[in-house]
Amino acid sequence: MKKIVFYACVMAALAGVCSCDKTKNKNGEIKPAVKIGIAKVTQHPALDAVEQGIQDGLAELNVKADYDLQNANGDMSTAAQIAAKFKAENVDIAVGIATPTAQALANTIKDIPVVFATVTDPVGAGLVRTLEHGEGNVTGLSDAIPTVAHITLFKEIANINTLGYIYTASEANSAAALELVRSGCEKNGIQLISQSINSSAEVRQAAQSIVNRVDGLYLSTDNTVFSGLQAIIKIFNDAKKPIFSGDVTGALNGGCMIATGFNYYKAGIATAGIIAEILNGKKSDTIPVKLLSGPSETDFLLDLDSAKNCNIEISEQYIKQANKIFENGVLYEK
Repeated sequence: MKKIVFYACVMAALAGVCSCDKTKNKNGEIKPAVKIGIAKVTQHPALDAVEQGIQDGLAELNVKADYDLQNANGDMSTAAQIAAKFKAENVDIAVGIATPTAQALANTIKDIPVVFATVTDPVGAGLVRTLEHGEGNVTGLSDAIPTVAHITLFKEIANINTLGYIYTASEANSAAALELVRSGCEKNGIQLISQSINSSAEVRQAAQSIVNRVDGLYLSTDNTVFSGLQAIIKIFNDAKKPIFSGDVTGALNGGCMIATGFNYYKAGIATAGIIAEILNGKKSDTIPVKLLSGPSETDFLLDLDSAKNCNIEISEQYIKQANKIFENGVLYEK
């Protein structure tokens, strides 16, 4: 993974953090490291990339930190236990990667800053009331994706008439995404066939139940679904049906014909900037929710091996637009 330097506007905003060694006080004495608790809802490449980006971003900003890295393994009771642990240990900042862990932290911790990372709908999740600023001790970063545009692109490239969508009923971001998927299908004259799940153990069965009823599958940034991504890829590749992923990180090893979305390592870097602002004295409720939207923050991957397997020819215009191409079992980056 390439190391990314935190540039321009964020560096300027954090001049107070970056212009001096934050590990020393004004008398030149070494300050103790800040303690940062990071909880992710489950383990998969995208969330792992966010976690690593946070640590690398803070290191780049000369923030000395001790980390307590926790994984809820998709279990909400475990997420609540992690939140209680962070509160009892009085961490300096608690970070929740993905909606369920962020909600657990915000519900449990009221007296220290809580920073959420990659929450698709922070307003709908009850974390903030507006994207214009944080709420109480809570602020963070949203990974909302242009779902309707994704489905339009899927229609253009694969000429699908029926679309499969698997989502976790208990995740607020997934419920919000379902409405966007439905809108995208209505706009493009596509029949939607959705399948809800409650845990990662149900992913394989859900994929098997819809694979023969759809022309292709769309995956939004649903963490529980992505924990079973390899099972989904095998089932749909065996059926020669294309997959469109809203998360590029999980598609880097092949199997998803189209993947476009945020670079989650860069999302971690951006989250580190929010944390550094708070460490430098900014109040959480004055920091706007960060949205990733620039071209440098997104990726567009085409898997030509998968396209060939599905008997789909991708036109040169889309190949030229992609900054990542998977072909002959190898990932090429432009």
